[in-house]
Amino acid sequence: MQTAGGRRVVVGVSGSLGSLAALHRAVAEVRGAGGELWVVLAWEAPPAELGPRGAVGSTSLSQDCRRAAVHELLGTVERAFGGGQPGVPTECFVARGMPGQALVGVADRENDLLVVGTGHRGLLHRALFPSVARYCVAHAACPVLTVPPSPLQRTLETAGRGRGLRLDLGELERPGVSEV
Repeated sequence: MQTAGGRRVVVGVSGSLGSLAALHRAVAEVRGAGGELWVVLAWEAPPAELGPRGAVGSTSLSQDCRRAAVHELLGTVERAFGGGQPGVPTECFVARGMPGQALVGVADRENDLLVVGTGHRGLLHRALFPSVARYCVAHAACPVLTVPPSPLQRTLETAGRGRGLRLDLGELERPGVSEV
């Protein structure tokens, strides 16, 4: 598919705060340089779907998983823009496969830009779950823009690690909000 200006900005989303930040950055890239936004959510078959020797089992289960992925993708775009649209030419896709491989497979042209969010990951998390961003940087045929988490996300993650009950709301920067 040829896009306006021939440029695609492909962004991977998962519904996480990091992927929402990446989505907003991808929209800014399209607004600045033109082209078309391709929003991609990757999904994998659950282990129960794989039969003997990895053969695919129930197509009904596969279809249900795909429908759930479509629902999550559309919900993520809706949440990211407050129920509206990004305001740039946009296509939404679900891709079956591991996230890094799926994103690199979609962003397969030299003039594409692949945008992915990064997250704060501890050693255990890194060992158990490979980094999508690292995979994309190592394997993509196009430039990859990695978007770090926002300071608010860092604060929320810190709060979730045992400080949640003691989080002082004064620690959060709230632009445009005055104390009463």
